[in-house]
Amino acid sequence: MPKLRSCLPALTFLLVVIGSFGLRPAIAKETAKKSPPNFVVIFCDDLGYGDLGCFGNPTIRTKYLDQMAGEGMKFTQFYVGAPVCTPSRAALMTGRLPCRNGMCSNKRRVLFPNSKGGIPAEEITLAEALQDGGYATACIGKWHLGHHKQFLPTSNGFDYYFGIPYSNDMDRAPSALKGREAFWNPKSEYFNVPLMRDEEIIERPADQTTITRRYTEETVKFIDEHQDEPFFVYLAHSMPHVPLFRSPEFEGVSRRGYFGDVIEEIDWSVGQVLQKLRDTGLDENTLVVFCSDNGPWLPYGDHGGSAGPLRGGKGSTWDGGMREPTIFWWPETIPASSVAADIGSTMDLMATFHSLAGLKMPTDRTFDSHDLTPVFKQSGKSSRETFFFYRGYDLMAVRYGPWKMHLKTQSGYGQPKPEIHEPPVLYNLDHDPGESRDVAKDNPKIIEQIQAEIKRHQSEMVFADSQLEL
Repeated sequence: MPKLRSCLPALTFLLVVIGSFGLRPAIAKETAKKSPPNFVVIFCDDLGYGDLGCFGNPTIRTKYLDQMAGEGMKFTQFYVGAPVCTPSRAALMTGRLPCRNGMCSNKRRVLFPNSKGGIPAEEITLAEALQDGGYATACIGKWHLGHHKQFLPTSNGFDYYFGIPYSNDMDRAPSALKGREAFWNPKSEYFNVPLMRDEEIIERPADQTTITRRYTEETVKFIDEHQDEPFFVYLAHSMPHVPLFRSPEFEGVSRRGYFGDVIEEIDWSVGQVLQKLRDTGLDENTLVVFCSDNGPWLPYGDHGGSAGPLRGGKGSTWDGGMREPTIFWWPETIPASSVAADIGSTMDLMATFHSLAGLKMPTDRTFDSHDLTPVFKQSGKSSRETFFFYRGYDLMAVRYGPWKMHLKTQSGYGQPKPEIHEPPVLYNLDHDPGESRDVAKDNPKIIEQIQAEIKRHQSEMVFADSQLEL
């Protein structure tokens, strides 16, 4: 024992030397491989399918996201659970359609500062499941699942929260410019949105010109502080929801103008997070998912994004409103430059993360979640064959393999009532991603098969009372 004790200073010196030569991440990698994987979900607000370089945008430079796609897997047919903020985020967080948990409405599309409701206590969030499984959990960014104490992230499975409780255009100040002028020439003081840390308001109005940078710094700090234990970070950017804001360093950097500046700052943010994972040696034991809550807010013109080849945008159940640019990244696990054409959804993160973390899915409720592990490990296909498109409590359309059948169609904004289709209209999305050529007359058997799927789905569906109408 004395001899060993006498060697300790030399061993300490050796470890310092090893660290100075950059070998500490290698040691961390070996340690990390013995631990459950970490999870980082980067979720944008109102980003369109056509707003990233790796998904076809010609003028917005997204070099870090392009690199992420080059090192990982693009999902080209990945859907969110609803075409607007609150229900979409509820779907991700619970692995369930919003009409099952009441986080939707046919009267109020999202939660507002005067709303009394929020995510029900009986719902099991992804954060609660992982927290119970020994994960450190953080929600950084926009929440929008209820701003009262019992609905905040810290009451729903997150150890730490830093962000805004609802959309960045809410709580408009009396001093703000009238109408849309406040969006074309925005200032932080026009929107009295609170910035919170855990359950405390630390800044109001939030300085939105630096909010993307601060979200990024908080995320990097959390990863650094929790690198020795499994963690789940939900980084929910409040951009590019209008009003648009970007840090001074990103003013005028994009050929796409103001909107492009905002996206390029988000791209920088992604680069910072991925680099921190590399620097800490956690990259090969961390699954990072990049997505958005719904499609682009088209009525805002240059301040809104693009759905690329898809039809429609935010608020609609056309694919442009719910199919999102999605990237999965996990070095040495996900093959580089791979592409998945399987149907996937943010709701599938619940089953996927449970599977990877070695946790059992609860059996006391119905989930709308499928394990995507075989897809990104390229060992099989997704078990998902159908996807149901809801607007509030109304079933609008159904995806069935390459086919999408619409019972009703309605634009996101400006169309007061839906157009009811009797008989339904049908599109083959493999051939016609823009949903422009109705092929229902040529495919009566497909119509019958989808109608059978609807009958099966509706036979087990139980709607929860709306939390948005409280």
